[in-house]
Amino acid sequence: MEQQVFYRALGLSLVGGLSTALGALFVVLNPAPNLKVLGLLQGFAAGLMLSISFLDLAHNALNSIGFLKGNLWFFAGVLFFGFIIKFIPEPNFSPPADPSEKKQADDAGTGKDIMRKHRRQVFFSGIITAVGIVLHNIPEGMAVFLGSVKGLHVGLNLAVAIALHNIPEGVAVALPIYFATKSKKQAFVVAAGSGLAEPLGVIAVAFLFPSSLNPDILEGLLGSVGGVMAFLTLHEMLPLAFDYCGQKQAVKAVFVGMACMSASLYFLEVSLPKEISL
Repeated sequence: MEQQVFYRALGLSLVGGLSTALGALFVVLNPAPNLKVLGLLQGFAAGLMLSISFLDLAHNALNSIGFLKGNLWFFAGVLFFGFIIKFIPEPNFSPPADPSEKKQADDAGTGKDIMRKHRRQVFFSGIITAVGIVLHNIPEGMAVFLGSVKGLHVGLNLAVAIALHNIPEGVAVALPIYFATKSKKQAFVVAAGSGLAEPLGVIAVAFLFPSSLNPDILEGLLGSVGGVMAFLTLHEMLPLAFDYCGQKQAVKAVFVGMACMSASLYFLEVSLPKEISL
């Protein structure tokens, strides 16, 4: 691929990857984060992702390569990520137990050994979460690269949606590690590092694909990316939003996110210079 496209995709993936560091800061600066706000943010990001998946990527694939081929590519992406996710450790987004409850347990005489065991379990859950996030950030980086090949607006929209999605992931890694180690530095480093797998996805796909792709294959791959994003949204993001802020509030946030993404698609289309492909 052209160097310009590669560096654009790499920069966009860095934005998405480093947003996990924002999630870590959310924990480091405030050990008891407002989970309702986190849930609303996750619902908003889900709306962005669904809008990109169905109204942009899948829509363009259907129009470009036909209804049947477009659907086959889309559901190939769904099946691919559904298969991959079986081998990814399931992230634990649940916050650690309330400090007052832990203090009562100590006072009741259950002992420091139980607390040490609990801290080890929580620390291990944080590491497993980080591993899982690293593994599924790589396909996200690939998606940003393929979107950037299609055009600036596709790569940019994917990067923004993924960045918002990655903030709660940073919280999910940093929160248990901070609880277990009481080290803000360690929690931040592990969480921020887990997001850096996204640029690795860009580098990997840049070497896997030839310098010029058949337009139909590119549209098909982007349709598959739409399937991956739809699966990720429905499998991970919406359930988390429901848990943190309730179904009604989460659904409202989803539609706000969809409206914002639709508006961004329009304004990017009318504002970008004509020489930049859309």
